[in-house]
Amino acid sequence: MDNKKQFWAVIPAAGAGKRMSADRPKQYLKIQNKTVIEHSLNRLLDHPEIAGAVIALDENDTYWQSLNFTHSKPVLNIKGGAERCDSVLNALHGLSLHLENKDQSNVWVLVHDAARPCVREKDLTKLIETASADDNGGLLALPVRDTMKKEQSGRVKVTVDRTGLWHALTPQMFKLPLLKNALQQAAEKKLHVTDDASAMELAGYNPLLVAGHEDNIKITRPFDLELAELYMQNQLR
Repeated sequence: MDNKKQFWAVIPAAGAGKRMSADRPKQYLKIQNKTVIEHSLNRLLDHPEIAGAVIALDENDTYWQSLNFTHSKPVLNIKGGAERCDSVLNALHGLSLHLENKDQSNVWVLVHDAARPCVREKDLTKLIETASADDNGGLLALPVRDTMKKEQSGRVKVTVDRTGLWHALTPQMFKLPLLKNALQQAAEKKLHVTDDASAMELAGYNPLLVAGHEDNIKITRPFDLELAELYMQNQLR
């Protein structure tokens, strides 16, 4: 690994997760006696190449401090924004300030959903090693395997050709200055970006698709908690 490269995790965690119908944001629900966000953070921070993490939290978050989360690596807390992209951009600004006395041209950020607690170390290594080869960066993803239907008024309008289609996962990894500029440009132009890769695409880049494991699920509905626990148990075998 090139020692000149530095890797940081960025966790946008200001969302409410309303589809869970829970009494708290989904990242604070528990799996195996730890919250989802603790699992997600530990998966990233325990990777030997990742230097630290930046978490973007809702300004009214009352749960994070009660966790008393600690790690041997630095964990920075930043105020989140109205949308996911705003939280990521705030986190990138915060990281830039933290590293203001250092050359940031080769600092890479792995933006990861707080609600993806099952990401594998091998997938992180694969992403870091392959997607840091050029300025395009990359993201973990899965090729679409199922037949895809486009809906209109609750009925099938057309079957979509799945050739070349991928499910975007996280982390999504890009150089800190490039992603920050891409998100700023999208905000200034009022362009809708659904993930970090789409902001980079709008800025003219072609991120690398890095095939990951199917157990890197995002917890969005109640059953996903049970599924994530099952995947974690299987990963230990």
